[in-house]
Amino acid sequence: MTPSTKVGIAGIILGLILLAVLPWWAAVGIIIIAAAIPVGGYMALDKSQRRRLRAIRSRQRDGY
Repeated sequence: MTPSTKVGIAGIILGLILLAVLPWWAAVGIIIIAAAIPVGGYMALDKSQRRRLRAIRSRQRDGY
């Protein structure tokens, strides 16, 4: 897993835990921000970098 994915997962778990402590809108905000981190990182890639990443993922899925 990439570091940004780990941060995203940790933020979502933290948001779910804080849902019991904070007002619902604050916890939902944390969850949304945590989910946006990996998406923002992917969108920051160049078109050729995204294509290369998709190729790597498909090779890993196929077992090569």
